Amino acid sequence: MLKMIGEMAIGAVVLLGACIGAISAFGLIRLPDIYLRSHAATKSATVGVLLILAAAFLYFLLYLDHVSVKLLLGIVFVFLTAPVAGHLTGRAAYRSGVSLWKGSVRDDLKQEDSSAQGPL
Repeated sequence: MLKMIGEMAIGAVVLLGACIGAISAFGLIRLPDIYLRSHAATKSATVGVLLILAAAFLYFLLYLDHVSVKLLLGIVFVFLTAPVAGHLTGRAAYRSGVSLWKGSVRDDLKQEDSSAQGPL
């Protein structure tokens, strides 16, 4: 009975990760500019991949009695590098002059007029 509950839990985590990955793919298709697409790809794809890797880690731990260091390193690597890559993609797009979506209400990276800032 306990084995069946573990299998169902691991299956649910894999299914949740796959659903979040599908939402990420949908966001890449539907969102209007590179900044919003980068956000969708970075956030949801990272969480989706982490859930699937965590489910694989749990499977090895619970059913094969094996702590997979490779899976742990994969989880850490994805957790650290995917958000940084998404941020750098957005920053590179901004610096190369890719315009924001017309519905954007704020541009946090836009340089303020130096005369309006007053003395430093």
